[in-house]
Amino acid sequence: MTQLKLSDVGKTYGGSVEVLKDINLDIDTGELIVFVGPSGCGKSTLLRMIAGLEQISSGQLEIDGQLVNDVPPAQRGIAMVFQSYALYPHMTVRENMAFALKLANKGKAEIDAAITRAAKMLQLEPYLDRLPKALSGGQRQRVAIGRSIVRDPKVFLFDEPLSNLDAALRVATRIEIAQLKEQMPDRTMIYVTHDQVEAMTLASRIVVLANKGIAQVGTPLELYERPNSEFVAQFIGSPAMNLMPGEVIATGTQTRVRLEGGGEALSDYPTTDSDMGLKVNVGVRPEDFIETDEAMLFEGQVDITEKLGEVTLLYFNRTEDDPVIAKLPGVHRGMRGQAVRLTAAPDKIHLFASGQSLLYR
Repeated sequence: MTQLKLSDVGKTYGGSVEVLKDINLDIDTGELIVFVGPSGCGKSTLLRMIAGLEQISSGQLEIDGQLVNDVPPAQRGIAMVFQSYALYPHMTVRENMAFALKLANKGKAEIDAAITRAAKMLQLEPYLDRLPKALSGGQRQRVAIGRSIVRDPKVFLFDEPLSNLDAALRVATRIEIAQLKEQMPDRTMIYVTHDQVEAMTLASRIVVLANKGIAQVGTPLELYERPNSEFVAQFIGSPAMNLMPGEVIATGTQTRVRLEGGGEALSDYPTTDSDMGLKVNVGVRPEDFIETDEAMLFEGQVDITEKLGEVTLLYFNRTEDDPVIAKLPGVHRGMRGQAVRLTAAPDKIHLFASGQSLLYR
């Protein structure tokens, strides 16, 4: 069933500064939804509106079929995990986790049972009597999550919970959040992040926000394999998708394009006779390039190489402001100044006109 429903939701500050508009989104029970987008696109603002920490300027928010625009945060059945942990420094882990339950006048036995269950899920049993200052950053974040779990909310909200952790702790805590979701399959989670790996590995669906609204919603693989616009194509994936100007020279169930700088490609994107001569951007992800000695999509001289062990990044200065990047497996022999010819399979070649994918016309 649909647990959260946002209908034409908008946010305006001061009556004139519009941050979000026309947000329409249905979130089903048990989903883990991830909000991503460029800085300032309104990810955290939207999360705080769902939590009740920001007033909704327009539209409606329903939780389990109930309109909650004016319902106080504590009565929405939602728990929020902040980036800054927000733990009480003078309280032990146990006391931090118990605090909200004591405010709700829960009995000691109920509080102890809730803390025991959450501590076991998060592997916090050895730390229950420690103060936050005696914990690592990852442990503090687990305490913050545990403090939410004991309240047994319908919906968990995570606002960039791993951004304060170093790389190794981010990986470990991300895995713990994934395991936590498996242990709580009937709980809905909404997660804000700027980290692509977090989004791709955790999400059941990703919501890409841009230009005050939703650019695209889909599973991680849907957004990666079939982006609906150049913006989503370049936002999802790292390094970003290469975009190279070209022209349609043959139409049908497959489309042939010729690139401005030479080279041709065959794409699985279908076109009609009216598309002949259409100016397009040809999109290829760096990891989808293949070296070839035959008909090529792109040929260039290597300007920079980055040998990462399992892969090598090759940078080609196709134009001064628009380099082409190829990600090839293994340690590539290519060195600066070497000519390399590249192609890609037809199902890996994306076509965009006026910024929009030809698949979604």
